[in-house]
Amino acid sequence: MILYLFLSHLAVGIFLTLFFVSKDAGVKFFRFNAGLAAILLVVAVAFHPGEDAGRLAELAFATLLVCGAAVVFYWATVGRVLAAIRPAILAIGGLAGIVSVVAQAMAVSSESGLTTQALAVASFLSSVALLGGACTAMVLGHWYLVIPSMQVSHLQSIVKLHIVSMVLRIVVVGAAVFVAIVSWQPGLGLPSFSHYITSVSGVFFWQRVLFGLAGPAVLSYLTWETAKIRSTQSATGILYVDFFTVVVGEVLAKYLLLATRVPV
Repeated sequence: MILYLFLSHLAVGIFLTLFFVSKDAGVKFFRFNAGLAAILLVVAVAFHPGEDAGRLAELAFATLLVCGAAVVFYWATVGRVLAAIRPAILAIGGLAGIVSVVAQAMAVSSESGLTTQALAVASFLSSVALLGGACTAMVLGHWYLVIPSMQVSHLQSIVKLHIVSMVLRIVVVGAAVFVAIVSWQPGLGLPSFSHYITSVSGVFFWQRVLFGLAGPAVLSYLTWETAKIRSTQSATGILYVDFFTVVVGEVLAKYLLLATRVPV
């Protein structure tokens, strides 16, 4: 389940960020990212738990398949005669991906209250934005080796998007932790989250905060400062590390959600 959620969020995020990349990046850039998203979706489907988890889980899986079909079609038609319908395919795939992610969040938090469900939806969507922005920024930074004449403003724009998604992710996680601590009541069968994060088991939470939030926050700022001075190679190097920390943080976030029912 952890890999299913993580891979599907990464794939949907990569596909959605194609909306924000200039056509100056070239056909091969869009084909590479669409192909990467398609491969990740195939692997995500392979890791689908398979057990009967309710209608929401079925909806999430069905719409993920629709998103995967749209991604494959988009990849196959980039730069070819069907260019006129590619925006529609991109929109269909993006919408299906968002519906899938929302349904996943509601299915995972179906036994919780409405507040937790809303936070789970916000958590999953912000995770998609953070993963997609970090990965696409990293690939776009590398693409300056392919197209050295590409304007640095394109990298600056995607880094801005990554910073915005990082801030949004921190706000959502902070809200989820606050609600989990203040709303806990004894006798509900769940341990106190404040007790959990101060226990030995809470090491996973603090790793999630360190690697998944604090690390990317610092690195994304360094990337922005580096991109401002037009040092694309240095910015790309930082983005590689940034993407690694985001991946570690989001995998831990999925684990913590399934272990504690708190959408961090």
